Amino acid sequence: MEVEASVPEPDKIPAVAPVRQKPVAQRSTFAEYAESLLVTVLLALFGTTFVVQAFKIPSQSMEPTLLVGDHLLVNKFLFEGNGAWYEKLLPYREIRRGDVIVFKFPFDEHPHYVKRVIGLPGDRVRIISRRVYVNGERLSEPYVVHDPNSEDPFGDDFPPANRYFVRAGLRLEWADQILHHVEHSELVIPPDHYFVMGDNRDRSWDSRYWGFVGRDAIMGRPLVIYWSVDATPDEYTNRGLYGTLRGIARTLRHLPSRTRWKRMMHEVH
Repeated sequence: MEVEASVPEPDKIPAVAPVRQKPVAQRSTFAEYAESLLVTVLLALFGTTFVVQAFKIPSQSMEPTLLVGDHLLVNKFLFEGNGAWYEKLLPYREIRRGDVIVFKFPFDEHPHYVKRVIGLPGDRVRIISRRVYVNGERLSEPYVVHDPNSEDPFGDDFPPANRYFVRAGLRLEWADQILHHVEHSELVIPPDHYFVMGDNRDRSWDSRYWGFVGRDAIMGRPLVIYWSVDATPDEYTNRGLYGTLRGIARTLRHLPSRTRWKRMMHEVH
């Protein structure tokens, strides 16, 4: 049997109401820029907190390894020891004797110092006629320079043997407690602390004069010199806003001639 499909008459076809689409909200250009800026700031904060941070060298204490005017990238993604949960997941390592480190100065508001690790926690340090001994063995220091015209009875023969030592140039806090760490003419480094010195040994104000560096004060290790400019310590002295801007302008004006091109991208050891 054949079946014919019934076709409704035109006037009986039901009308279909048109579907109204909701207008798509257009993001403003300002919102896009604000979001990009926020992401950039967050990435920068993450990078300077956990990965790398830039520093400059204002003094001669680490010459010839680091010169005044060297600008460094410091690797903060290296040393373990803070007790954070993520240390077991990341490629951290322990601080080693001979590492160059950046750390927060234990006193005052001086932002950061750069020195070399000489003694580790538990080490026994002694200096005899400028020669450094750690745990009874002389330390090989090919990076060290001395001024033959300089003489420092305290720093050249360290630590002091008794309480009758010259305290000039020492932090008062350190002068009062140094002998508590001396055993058998050797300075014993306490747990979680380090003894550091500058490579320019006679131009360095270091652990001999103000004490140990706590592990929590160590920020990282200089990785590379990304830029170096021929400068003097006076140019990095706190000169106020006007002096700082004037120094920047002078550096930019003589940038090609003052840049130490051979030191750029030089690894720090």
